[in-house]
Order: sequence, then C-alpha cells, then structure tokens
Amino acid sequence: MSGVLRKAAITGHPVSHSRSPLIHGYWLKKHGLEGEYGRLDVPPEDAERFYGNFRDAGLIGANVTVPFKEIAAKACDWLDEAASAMGAANTLWLDENGRLCGANTDGLGFLGNLDQLAPNWDENSGTAVVLGAGGAARAIVWALISRNYTTVHIVNRTREKAEKISDEFGAGTVAHDWDNLGTTLAVADVLVNTTSLGMTGKPPLEIDLSNLPAHTLVNDIVYSPLETDLLKLAAARGNPTVDGIGMLLHQAVPAFERWFGERPVVTDELRTLALKDLGVIA
Repeated sequence: MSGVLRKAAITGHPVSHSRSPLIHGYWLKKHGLEGEYGRLDVPPEDAERFYGNFRDAGLIGANVTVPFKEIAAKACDWLDEAASAMGAANTLWLDENGRLCGANTDGLGFLGNLDQLAPNWDENSGTAVVLGAGGAARAIVWALISRNYTTVHIVNRTREKAEKISDEFGAGTVAHDWDNLGTTLAVADVLVNTTSLGMTGKPPLEIDLSNLPAHTLVNDIVYSPLETDLLKLAAARGNPTVDGIGMLLHQAVPAFERWFGERPVVTDELRTLALKDLGVIA
C-alpha cells in the first residue's frame, strides 16, 4: 500500500447521520496522517454483492452500520472472537493476503468508556443487569462476560428476545421479562440501559430504582440527551454513573489503529467536538 492513499469509510444505509467521519477525521489530523475516511451509502438490495466483493471498493477497510452487520460478517474470510460470537461485524479490513477480516468493536467501546470514566469498575466482577435485547445488548453481554461477570441478567419487554441472547451465551446469563426488573435490580453491581427509551424523541424509560444497591454503577448508552433521566435518577440516589457518548468514541479506536497504524486516544477535546456536532451541547 506504499504510496497509495489509505481510504476507509462508514458503509450502510443510511449513513448520512454517522459521526464516524468526524471521529476518524479528527484522529487523522491529530496524528498528521495521510488518509481519508468518508461515507458510502450501500442500497439494501446491493448489500450482499458489495460486501461479498469488498476488495473492489477501493477501500482498505470500513465500518458497517445497522442493518448490514450480519451480512458483512457472512462475507468475511476471518472474524474475531466478538464478531464470531455475535454473528455481526462493524469493522472490516483487508489483511496482507487480501482476506476480508471482520471485528465487532461495540463491546470494546463499552468497556473502553467504563475503563476511562469509572476506573476499576470491574475489580470485583459480580452481577450485571442489562436492559434491552438488541444488537447493543448482545455486544454488552459479551463484554461483561469477557470481564468475568459471573451473572448477567437480560431484561426485556419481549422475553423471547432476551432468551435468545441467553441461549447464545449460555451459563451465567439469565433472561427476564420487565415484570421481574425490581427484584433483579436488587442484586446488580452494574446496570446498563441499551434500549432507546429515554432518548430524545423516544418514550421515557420508566424505572423504579428503589431496590438498586448504593454501590451499583449505572451506564446508559443513550447520549442524546447526554444525561438521561435514568442517569439523573441514579446520581440523585448517590450511584456512580457513566454516560453513553464514550462508547461511540471508544468503539472507533481499534478500527482506526487497524487501518492507519496509530492507536488514537479518546480525549476531552474529541468528546466535546462530538457532543457539539450532535447538538447535545452548545
């Protein structure tokens, strides 16, 4: 690739809303690297062909958005542990042999955010409660298990979806419907909201935290608003809290390192830049 401009992009449909170009563009400038990161809208009817022939795209790698993460994973010649476990890839690259490789960095983004803002949060890995049963929940369950959490409770309004994740990850994961939330919260060392409830423009997350232990760390992956009602309620009780913007930033770190050869750092400057771009802060 010597002498060739290294190009990567966010791929999916739609991609106009993605903040990935801002994040990777910031790091390219920060490190003084020659490279480009753009947007590439892939029509749904063309997704299988595009990822199956990724070598023809003129890119060294790409990010993949919903709803194409599963399609991208199937097109890969090699998957990392997380992508293999989830059957979904959000990061692609071509190795030195031209193989299409895939990773799922959503769980790493979750871990990086908590490691940065709540150091030693996993020192006494115990019991976690995850609200929701979508793709983000699956990634976070994987991440918690990787940090040796002994029990991960998955609570969802549609129990069958929670059971599907529990069946995939096996021992140590337990599915619940929403009616069991109060009892489940009483044993939580970590509580994570992966639903869109509480997000700007979405219905509120109606939750009673009265059974939550005082030491429980509360994380909401929603970042608009930055301080959700869940985080406000938890902070008012004295619980430690972590907001969600860091997950978005940290999941981009391993991808940038893979494509451009430098491991970037999530700084306060980048965090502020992203929040301003999102309109979360002025």
